[in-house]
Amino acid sequence: MDELVQTITDTEDKTLAARRVLEKAFGEDQVWNTEELRKDFEVESFLAPTVTVIRKSDQQKGTLEFTDRPRFYYNFVNWD
Repeated sequence: MDELVQTITDTEDKTLAARRVLEKAFGEDQVWNTEELRKDFEVESFLAPTVTVIRKSDQQKGTLEFTDRPRFYYNFVNWD
């Protein structure tokens, strides 16, 4: 059981570290996990490593890049 807890903790630490790297590169408000993505964007299509989205706040269409594991979306580029 202790090994399982340590594995989970290690995974969570790596996930947080990956997010911090992306936030440093693209800005803290420019990185989303899947739950955050669903809240802020409507997804139109996936074509790895990008996803076409519509930002709900202003209906702007654009793309996001994403990582697979852990899954984070980042670098929104507006199509205007």
